[in-house]
Amino acid sequence: MMVSSFSKTLLHALLTASLASAKILYAGVNESGGEFGVFSSNGTIMGLPGRFGVDFDFINQTTVDIFADQENINFFRVTFLLERMCPLETGLGATFNETHFSEYEAAVNHITVDKGAYALLDPHNYMRYNDPSAQPNSGSVIGNTSDPAAATTEQFQEFWAELASRFVDNPMVVFGINNEPHDMPTQLIFENNQAAINGIRSVGADQLILAPGNGFTGGHSWTQTTGAAGDAPSSDFMNMLVDPLNNTAIDIHEYLDEDFSGSHANCTQPGPSNLADLTTWLQENNLKAVISEFGGGNNQNCFNFITDMLTFLEANDEYIGWSIWAAGPLWGTGSPCCGADTGSLEPGQVNDLGQPDAFNTVWAQAIRPNIPFDTLKRSGTSGLS
Repeated sequence: MMVSSFSKTLLHALLTASLASAKILYAGVNESGGEFGVFSSNGTIMGLPGRFGVDFDFINQTTVDIFADQENINFFRVTFLLERMCPLETGLGATFNETHFSEYEAAVNHITVDKGAYALLDPHNYMRYNDPSAQPNSGSVIGNTSDPAAATTEQFQEFWAELASRFVDNPMVVFGINNEPHDMPTQLIFENNQAAINGIRSVGADQLILAPGNGFTGGHSWTQTTGAAGDAPSSDFMNMLVDPLNNTAIDIHEYLDEDFSGSHANCTQPGPSNLADLTTWLQENNLKAVISEFGGGNNQNCFNFITDMLTFLEANDEYIGWSIWAAGPLWGTGSPCCGADTGSLEPGQVNDLGQPDAFNTVWAQAIRPNIPFDTLKRSGTSGLS
């Protein structure tokens, strides 16, 4: 089809305007390690509370410094387990293991106070509590009234009120309500999300909140039923969340391999088209989103797929941030995602073959060239702008 000179000029202007209005405020990496040390093949709960620095850890300060000072990112998602923060003996709520909290607080403060970056607090629990030994499926669903062992939605609100109160004066934190809820009623996720928002705001914390959906909070399935029971789409409920400060965004995970799990080295699922329905939903509901987990293997195909998705996010102002999975102090030669030989994003490591890890491959080829340095937020309370 022939396109007139005027049409070409108009098209260019529209594209330029779209890119100009887009703003990625947060770009960074997941720090995975706080959830380590509890897996058991026979269902026996191990590693609670665990040995800090041996069974689990939160960050390596030296490598956080590399990311902040040399890579100039501004966003770190820092995992922890609810069962370590809130011991099983006292249950989910406002009673914390103070030693564990102080260790986590030190990691967060290094990121936010020492390095001036933003830290996303991540209870890595799949919206479950009491048995993390075989995540993502073990443990009682929070708020499940038919399970006498389950923590209640009210307890979840108490937990978030307590955690938020401890960071109320740190403007550089972001509150991630919970990692990857799945296979539970979507209405219950909504109720737990709302309870968390209520708890956070009740103590005067005004920082950004990220609210997940069902189906492992996948962007590709946001408007679809998910799980074996055909749970309702996240899009049916999450636009009804009420934040009195209007400082809540949607938390999205989007892997690019065949089943969206992040377990395969090859990328076959294109981010832009798979996020199209979510993007429309965000537009219709005047909401923003952060892609807090994604990844790809060490191959040119995945480098291209990651670049395409990050370009899409930057071109659509419904998206305000992203963080790739994962670095962390305890991965060694292991691979957090995207094939056994990819390795982690932790600087200074190698993969299982003794070859460069993902920091020297995936990060160097697909992440570093796509960090939008000019738009990253460098100060002020975490928020939507």
